[in-house]
Amino acid sequence: MNAPRPHPDLSRRERLALIGYGQLMRLLLPLLVGRLLWRARAEPLYGAALGERLGLGAPSRPGALWLHAVSLGETRAAEPLVQALRRARPDLRLLLTHGTATGREAGAALLREGDAQRWLPLDTPGAVRRFLRRHRPALGVLMETEVWPALLHEAAQAGVPVALANARLSEKSLRQSLRFDALLRPAARSFSAVLAQTAEDAQRLKQAGATGVEVCGNLKYDLQPAPELLAAGLSWRAGLGRPVVLAASWREGEDEPLLAAWGRVLQRWPVDRPRPVLLLVPRHPQRFDEVAARVEAAGLALVRRSSWGEGGPGAKARDAAVWLGDSMREMPAYYACADVALLGGSFAPLGGQNLIEAAACGCPVVMGAHTFNFALPAERALAAGAAWRAVDLEDALTQALGLAGEASAHTQAVMSARAFAAADQGAAQRMAQRLLAWLPAPGRRAPDPLSAARRAAR
Repeated sequence: MNAPRPHPDLSRRERLALIGYGQLMRLLLPLLVGRLLWRARAEPLYGAALGERLGLGAPSRPGALWLHAVSLGETRAAEPLVQALRRARPDLRLLLTHGTATGREAGAALLREGDAQRWLPLDTPGAVRRFLRRHRPALGVLMETEVWPALLHEAAQAGVPVALANARLSEKSLRQSLRFDALLRPAARSFSAVLAQTAEDAQRLKQAGATGVEVCGNLKYDLQPAPELLAAGLSWRAGLGRPVVLAASWREGEDEPLLAAWGRVLQRWPVDRPRPVLLLVPRHPQRFDEVAARVEAAGLALVRRSSWGEGGPGAKARDAAVWLGDSMREMPAYYACADVALLGGSFAPLGGQNLIEAAACGCPVVMGAHTFNFALPAERALAAGAAWRAVDLEDALTQALGLAGEASAHTQAVMSARAFAAADQGAAQRMAQRLLAWLPAPGRRAPDPLSAARRAAR
C-alpha cells in the first residue's frame, strides 16, 4: 500500500463519458460561478477567494495530506480523524478543502501552523489540474460521498493516491450511480482505498465499482461534544419548568407540517400543565429568517437564540411557544437543553440526519420514516432504546411529549442514548492507520507525485 494505484484502464464508452462530462462542466462554469455569487448575498463567504474554485490562488507547500470535507457535517466528522492522524504523526501538514461556507468556517478550527485551507475546485479538468499543480499533495482523502469524476481522473493521472474515508452509499444513491456507470464506475475504482462505515455500505460501494474496500466504522461515533456547550444547554434549561422538544437540523419542506402540528398540540394542551416549547434549529443558516417568518405566520410566539446574549433565555423566551436556534456550532447545547429531539430530514424523503451526535449528548430521538442516509445507525439506535420511529409528525410529537412527561422512562432513554453512542467508537484510529501507510515516513521528503507521473509516462 505504498505506491499509488495506476489509473484504471478506461473503455471507449467510459472515455467518451469522461470527455462529455468535462465539456459539460466547462459549459456550466458561468452558471456555477453565478450560483456561488448568488449564495454570497446571504452568506458572504461564498464570494471569497473565488479564484480557488478555478484552481487558482496561492500555492501551498507540497507533500501535505489533502482532506476534503464538503460541508459542516463532513468537517465535524473529520475532526477525530485529524486528531488521530496528528497523534501518530505530529509533523503532519494538512491541506483542507471545502465546498460550503459552513464547512469552511468550521474547518478553520482544525488548522495548525503550516496547514492550508482552500475551496475545492469546481470539477472541470483545467481547474483540477491547476489545483494539483499548485498544492502537490502526497495523499488525498475525500469524506463520505464525494465522488468527482474529473478530480479523481486528474489525480490518478498525476499519481496522487486518493482515499474515500467514512464512506457510505445508500440504496438510492447506488441506483443513481448505476444509471451513470460509464462515468461513475471508473471514478469509484480509481480510489486507492475505500474505508466504509458499514458492511452494507461496503457491499454497495463494491457494486458501484470501488475496489480496496474495507469496513472501518463511522467517525461520528468518535465525536465528543464540547463540555462547555453541554453546560450552556443545561443552563438554558435550568428553572424553565417546561418540556422542550427539539426539531434538530430541520430541512426545507418540513417546516409547515411541523408548525401546523405544533399549533394543534398547543391548542389541546391541558391548561393545568406547563406548556411545552419547540426549539427549532434549521439545517442551513440561510434559512433562519425564512423559518422565523413562517413561525410568525403560523401565529406562534417566537424568540430567536440570537436575541438571548450570553445570559441565556430571558422572561420573554421562557413564555414563547417556539425558540429559533439561529446560531452556528451550538448543536450540543441545543441537544443538552432538550428532553427529546425530532430528527430533521426524516419526516420528508430527504434521508435523515446524523442522530449519533444527539445520542452522545444524552438526547433521545424520535425519527420519521426516511432515514436511508443513516439506515444502520437508525436501526441500532432503535434497538438500543435510544430512538423511536413515528409514522408522521403528529405521532412524533405525541411520542416525544409522552417520553418527556415520564421521568423514569426519560432517564432510561438518556442512559441508553449515551451507551449507544459510546458502543462503536474507534473508527478514527482504524482509518488513521490505513491512511498513514500512504504517507512518506517521518523525516523523509515527500515524493513529487506530478514528477513521478511524468517519469512513468515517458
